[in-house]
Amino acid sequence: MTFNPFEQQGIPLEQQLRNWRELNVVPVDPDHSDPYTKCRIIAMNGIEVEAIMFSHNFTRVCHDTEVKRKLAEIRYIEQQQQKIVNWLLPGSSSPLETTISYEQVAVDLTAWVARMEPDPYLKQAYEFGVLEDFDHLYRYANLYEMVQHRKAEKIVDGLTEVMPGRPTKFHHRHPADNVRDPYDRNTAAPLSKMHALTVMAAEQQTMNFYMNVGPQYMEPIARQLYQEIALIEEEHVTHYESLVDPGETWWERLVNHEYNEVYLYHSFMQTESDRKVKAIWELHLNMELEQLRIASELMREHDGRDPAELLPAELPEPLTFEPNKAYLRHLLDTQIDLTTLGAGYVSEAHERFEQFQEKIMGGEIPPSEFVIDAHRDHFGTDYRLETEGPHPAPELQQQASTKS
Repeated sequence: MTFNPFEQQGIPLEQQLRNWRELNVVPVDPDHSDPYTKCRIIAMNGIEVEAIMFSHNFTRVCHDTEVKRKLAEIRYIEQQQQKIVNWLLPGSSSPLETTISYEQVAVDLTAWVARMEPDPYLKQAYEFGVLEDFDHLYRYANLYEMVQHRKAEKIVDGLTEVMPGRPTKFHHRHPADNVRDPYDRNTAAPLSKMHALTVMAAEQQTMNFYMNVGPQYMEPIARQLYQEIALIEEEHVTHYESLVDPGETWWERLVNHEYNEVYLYHSFMQTESDRKVKAIWELHLNMELEQLRIASELMREHDGRDPAELLPAELPEPLTFEPNKAYLRHLLDTQIDLTTLGAGYVSEAHERFEQFQEKIMGGEIPPSEFVIDAHRDHFGTDYRLETEGPHPAPELQQQASTKS
């Protein structure tokens, strides 16, 4: 059934404010909830945080006091939405357990986007990035068994494999080589714009999360691993945000953000297995419809354009969290040796890459390698969850410890 967000009636903005009792949501069960329910929660938290920060940045360059007041009104509601979404996560989960769910989001969300992306250049950007998030999941899973003596398979539930991706030590690139070419706002498919916003928001939230939780650990190896991967998340945010056309007006960006929120809440409502969480997705969808209507009015008034000229009247097929094992194994088999050069990709290490590697490594083993070596020394081998057979790259197949 088609869904035209420009024709749907949302909840009036003055009726969207909630009290403390309504904000006090019950978190999902960490032991019995669908792993993809947690993934949807984490993804929508990132989307709401991006909407809030975008609104703040817009306000800081906006001269119209009435517009700033309207943005503030919507932004407060977005803050309430973010609190409800993020507070659905179970407080009993450790930051490391939440981290593993964050990386599961990065893997299966980015893989799905890559599969569905119509633009070849943008598709390659997502395929490149997902192999790095895949490796981060593997590194954190090994850390998890070392410091909490538990296995990540309980968290990912076999939906996502855990094994090496492009090794994390090769993710450290010169910042200039993390900047991609943007899509063209005039010719890009609306779906491409939503994909870029979605993955950028998810990676931004991951970056922010690691920036804050990393130093909370006492174990030196945990602190070091978070520090290393947090720096790579900076690279990923640069990688994805540069895909967005900087020529988009602030009004255009505002409407794109609101339309994308409508799309994602509508998508997740279709597949959510938890009835209470599904009700929240439905409620927030109806709130976002009104926020999109207001953003559309602002665009017509201040930008002289109708959003219907830029965005489709029917939402695309829903974004879905689902296993992407065969697709990821194909990428591991064909793209694991890639790095970036300028706005493109190469399979050979180049001078700028090697110079940056030499400076940041300082002749030492990086934390991402040390955690695997330490796991092998303690358990005899590294931790993996290979449900579809051995690793497709022979050089990355499982090894035993060489320690005597």
